[in-house]
Amino acid sequence: MKITKIETIRVEEFPNICFVQIHTDEGFIGLGETYFGAEAVESWIHEMGANVLLGKNPLTIDKHWQDLVGFVGARSTGVENRGRSALDVALWDILGQVSNQPIYQLLGGATRDKIQAYNTCAGYQYTRKRPKHASLPVDNWNTEGEGPYEDLEGFLYRADELAESLIEEGFMGMKIWPFDPFAEASKGRFISMEDLKKGLEPFEKIRKRVGDKIEIMVEMHSLWDLRTAKQIAQALEDYRPFWYEDPIRMDNLDALRNFAQSTRVPTAASETLGTRWAFREVMEKQAADVIIFDPTWTGGISEAKKIITMAEAYQLPISTHDCVGPVSFAVDVHLSINAPNTLVQECVRAFYSTWYKELVTEVPLIKDGFVYPLAGPGLGTKLNPEVFTRPDTTIRESK
Repeated sequence: MKITKIETIRVEEFPNICFVQIHTDEGFIGLGETYFGAEAVESWIHEMGANVLLGKNPLTIDKHWQDLVGFVGARSTGVENRGRSALDVALWDILGQVSNQPIYQLLGGATRDKIQAYNTCAGYQYTRKRPKHASLPVDNWNTEGEGPYEDLEGFLYRADELAESLIEEGFMGMKIWPFDPFAEASKGRFISMEDLKKGLEPFEKIRKRVGDKIEIMVEMHSLWDLRTAKQIAQALEDYRPFWYEDPIRMDNLDALRNFAQSTRVPTAASETLGTRWAFREVMEKQAADVIIFDPTWTGGISEAKKIITMAEAYQLPISTHDCVGPVSFAVDVHLSINAPNTLVQECVRAFYSTWYKELVTEVPLIKDGFVYPLAGPGLGTKLNPEVFTRPDTTIRESK
């Protein structure tokens, strides 16, 4: 079997997503995805990735991963690694189709039937627009969506009601980021006491209304310097957060360890890191209590499996990142169902209940606060046929 064509698909309504399809001469088509810098990733896939893969056997996945590691961009979550991640996912999808097994089975089988979930409280439009700046490339405060799951507006203004809603649906936790506006104003170097109190209001509302019936994950988006991150963490401790996620930039792991050692609350890191080598340093330095990664940024399913196993050796739990596209979510759940050290699965109910279903044929089931894996071969999902005929779809081929 040989790879005959590599295809990228972008939809202007969802401009941050780059889908990739790998075609073979035996009719199997593998699907992959990555997020942010979609046009740049597309260019890398056709300029670099296609030259490596065309005419090759798609089932020699580890060899292809190594051959796709370039002279530059080998260790980050930059364009090169996101492109490699998308291609790797598509190759695993082909392997699953050839063997007629879901990906979690190929990884060693299920260690659980379902995984408990927490809801990231984004709204319908979160990450849907082209970025306006690079520090956090999302439309961070857009609450234009209509429906029951405008959870971004919810945590900002009625966090107590939002917590009750999530408890009713069985979620074990909720992730919020009320301090971000103050970081954007000061470049993360200062927060006034007045703003600190404003940022604490959602936590106060949640604990006052529902007590400890739901966990609260604090997303800090790597926006703060060490001093200010510690200040925020200290103010939050009485509200018993589940973790502090990415409190500072991941370019100084000694500083991250300093932060982690300064608080009783676990530190989680980091979706911004790429490859096993970056995560090895996090683990060696004991800089995080929970290892979070995005498989479609860090190197694909191949690299995710290695990071998971390494974390297990360090007695650390993992949690895969989902606040991107629908293929990534499917990949997340395959990994979470297989990994013995999975702690919890992130999901965004505003996404999977709406626009995820516009793009793919199947989305992992979330029921009573648990996520279930897709059962079909490979990923268990494909792009909806309508995606290819939309007027805002751009398709590019290498063959």
